[in-house]
Amino acid sequence: MIVDGNCAGPHVCPLSRVKAGTVVCIRQLASSPELQTRLRELGFCEDPQIKLLSHESNIICQVCNARLGISRQLAETILVEALPAQIRAA
Repeated sequence: MIVDGNCAGPHVCPLSRVKAGTVVCIRQLASSPELQTRLRELGFCEDPQIKLLSHESNIICQVCNARLGISRQLAETILVEALPAQIRAA
């Protein structure tokens, strides 16, 4: 949840605000039901780990061993939580 442009919780933020190279876990898709269905078809579903590869004009992520590019606007609707280093290494 975003309150006054900032994350309401200490660990959950939109994917668009995560630094490149960070491994995150998707916690919620905050978009229309149709868009949620399409994102899940692409691998952006709740609980899998993804890695943000690039944070330039588009967001490039590694999802299910594939690289996918999405717009910054779409990345705002994907709420993620950064994973501790020991979980990422497993």
